[in-house]
Amino acid sequence: MKIIHTSDWHLGQEFYTYDRTEEHEAFLSQLRDIADREQPDALVICGDIYHTATPSNSVMRFFTDWLDRIRQACPQMQIIVTAGNHDSSSRLEITRSLWAHLGVTVIGRIEKKGDRPDIDRMLVPIYGKDGRKCGYVIALPHIFPNNFPPLEEDAPREGRRKAFMSAIGNRIRELNSEGLPVVMTAHLAIAGSDMSGHETQIGGLECTAMEEIAVPYDYLALGHIHFPQTIHGGRARYCGSPLPVSFDEHYPHSVSSVIVEKDRMPQIHTTEITNPWPVKTIPGHKCSFSEAIRILREFPAEEKAYIRVRATLEDVPPANAMTSAAEALAGKKARFCTFKWDRSENHASAVTEHIDADTIRSMSPVELAAMYYRDRFGTEMGTAMRSLMEETVRNINQQ
Repeated sequence: MKIIHTSDWHLGQEFYTYDRTEEHEAFLSQLRDIADREQPDALVICGDIYHTATPSNSVMRFFTDWLDRIRQACPQMQIIVTAGNHDSSSRLEITRSLWAHLGVTVIGRIEKKGDRPDIDRMLVPIYGKDGRKCGYVIALPHIFPNNFPPLEEDAPREGRRKAFMSAIGNRIRELNSEGLPVVMTAHLAIAGSDMSGHETQIGGLECTAMEEIAVPYDYLALGHIHFPQTIHGGRARYCGSPLPVSFDEHYPHSVSSVIVEKDRMPQIHTTEITNPWPVKTIPGHKCSFSEAIRILREFPAEEKAYIRVRATLEDVPPANAMTSAAEALAGKKARFCTFKWDRSENHASAVTEHIDADTIRSMSPVELAAMYYRDRFGTEMGTAMRSLMEETVRNINQQ
């Protein structure tokens, strides 16, 4: 069985207020070409189709239009779409009945059949070009660790994930009497995986141990972590995001083509995605604010890029920092986004030790903000800002 594995599209994301439609169109056009060239049996999209749970109508239409174009590039290819933590499961499934007529399976959530989870709905048989069954895809959508459905009434919450995975394993063994290859999708963070550049504050990164996925798969198609990597001795892979979602994702982005055979190591080939608007941090070394602005003025006028300016902070950010950066790029195609401030050696961090949760609870919001400010900028928060923070806290308490 041959599949294309992709995830974490984050359609609808605005990057520092900039619209990313041109980039997403470029990626999806490349994905269509890959499907046309590879002619796979299945395309699996492993979550985070959208960047938010409430995408606009135009973003949802963009997704459906492009998914159909990709389908037309390889009409016999089955497409399996599962929800990620950024997606609304119910919103993603609104058109699932219509998609089913075109060979597209959409799994946003685990439904019940009677009083038990409907596991069979997640087990998708895949048919090859000759019309014969060539494998199975276990389409598991994102489920928060504490939200796995119980198999038995009043089953303890802490044991539900293990029981659910075991039930999937038992059911696929029953169905797969032919001994065909099995691909499982999952949108989660595997313990020990490389999370380079990942914005851990978004969506949470509760980790799952690999041994908890007690399912007889031949390839585990993973989403959620944006750094592409193969784990579990080659049987599991994060294909990674096709476009960078933050400045810290400064590595190649790709989709994976995989040949899956029963009880054999998957054959994985990656195709790098060309992004018309790469993310760049300029300069690539520590320097003063004035030197960084000078280097920014020399950036090529016709080169497209999102720009983060790196500069050393001697005290607090200059009042004209944003204006200076914008003026340095005036008339150029590049888009200024933000600063990355390095601390001067003369301003060591004021926070040198970890503090526990009880200590944090005992501190006022203003004290926490002042501590962050010292740690971030190497100096004390100004009187005016502190007064504004105190006034804000008083207003909130009164309301």
